[in-house]
Parts: sequence; structure tokens; C-alpha cells
Amino acid sequence: MNELTLVQLTDTHIRAAGEQVLDAVDTHAVLLGVLERLRGSGRRIDALILSGDLSDNGSPEAYRRLRDAVEPAAAELGARVLYVMGNHDERGAFGVELLGLEPGGDGGPHDRIVDVDGLRLIGMDTTTPGRHDGRLEPEQLAWLAEELRRPAERGTLLVLHHPPLPSAIPAAEFLKLQDADRLAEVIAGSDVRMILCGHNHMTAAAALAGVPVWVGPALAYRIDAMAPAGRQQAYAGAGFTRLDVLGDTVIATAVEAIPVHRIYDKSDTEVQERLSALAAEAG
Repeated sequence: MNELTLVQLTDTHIRAAGEQVLDAVDTHAVLLGVLERLRGSGRRIDALILSGDLSDNGSPEAYRRLRDAVEPAAAELGARVLYVMGNHDERGAFGVELLGLEPGGDGGPHDRIVDVDGLRLIGMDTTTPGRHDGRLEPEQLAWLAEELRRPAERGTLLVLHHPPLPSAIPAAEFLKLQDADRLAEVIAGSDVRMILCGHNHMTAAAALAGVPVWVGPALAYRIDAMAPAGRQQAYAGAGFTRLDVLGDTVIATAVEAIPVHRIYDKSDTEVQERLSALAAEAG
């Protein structure tokens, strides 16, 4: 099978035109910059995974701005798109503006499946209206268990907004996915190859039931994981995740989204020739 490359964009926190997040960050401009970078990369990108907090305040205009940025880029790239709810999102507007649902639906969770050349992406809505921590209802877990009874050709990536992990950082611990042990029971022994999350605005990795868990960098801003004791600090900064499916391996790589000072720019061929020369010298 051919290799796959996917991109995770999380915590975009888009607002209406003219509004900034925390009066400091033009998140729409950041998103546009990342999408333009993906367009200009010359690389095949098979899917864009947007893992929650897509709007900062659930406004329909914010979702339309996000959709109008993401959908043309995905079409140009030939990439599938998976939208997943976060605690800042609003189910009604999310469903209408991003999923094409009729207004006034049942108000239930937006759980969805997207197939990417045999790789199954399952996006689950871990939100509860009015709350900022995460949970999966018994009906959702039963639905997931039923889906996982049928292995996908290339396995499954499970996408949640809230990480199913404990944390030594108080805010992240308070706002995590509750009762993660119930999810662990469902995915144990399944074809889930990785769990992708956002929410924490801190890049991290761990495991649940032996399945790797990746908490991707946020596009809006960063939380300082080593702030002084008793303090929480946020900084300007943005990133996204490149995911490569190479045979039996899924590799998650954090990518800086804010321009920094470039040290070098060389062709792949030049780098490989240099590494081969170094190996020959050492051998």
C-alpha cells in the first residue's frame, strides 16, 4: 500500500472577523498561514484532522470563516476532512456550518467516521454542553465498540478533543477526559493505532491500554508546561502535527507554525549525500 500523510490542526479558536483571541492572537490569520504552507509544500496530504475548539465561542460566523479557509485548501490538496467537537464549540452551529446538518437537530454528539484509503478515522464528541471537561456517554462507547468489531484495512486513528490521560498540571488534570478507563476497555485489543487529541495547548505523548496517545500542539497559543509553581502562563506560539502512516507504523511529528530563524535550507539529495559521506568516513 502507498504511504499516507495526514495533518492534525487543533484548537484553532477562530472568532468573528476583527476579533482576536485573548485580545492578542489573530487565529484566523494563523490558520490561513498554515493552510498556505501546506498548499505550497508540494507534498501529498491525504487528510486534514481538526480536533476541536475550532471556534473560540461557538459563533456561526467563526465556523463559516473556518470552513471557507479549510474546504478550498482540502480540495486543492485532495485531502479528506474530519471535524471534531471541542469544549469551546457549540453543537448546533458546528453541525449546521461544518457538517451540513439541518438546523434544530437532536442536539446529540457529533461522532463521525472518515475513510482515508483504508485507514479509518473515528472522531468522537467528548463534550457536554455547559462543561469544559470531557466525557464519553455509555451509548457512545457502545457505538465505538460495535464499530471496532470490524477491523479496518489499515487500522484506526481515534480522534478526541479531551486527552484520556492524567496530568501533573492542575488545569489539564481538571479538564481531561473523565472515566478514561471505560474507553481503555473498549480499545484494548482493537485495531486503534493511535489516539489523537488537543485541548491542552501543550504537546505531549503517553499511552492508554497500550495504544499511543498524542496531544497535538495548538494553533491558537501555548500553555507553559514549566511555569513557576502555582502559576499558569500562556505564550504566543502555534504548531500542528504531521502524521505519517508507514506500513505498521504511525509517526506523529510536531511542526512549528510561527516563522523562526532558518539555520539551513538544503535539498533531500544533498543531505542524504552528506550523511552517506559521514557514514563512509566512520566505517
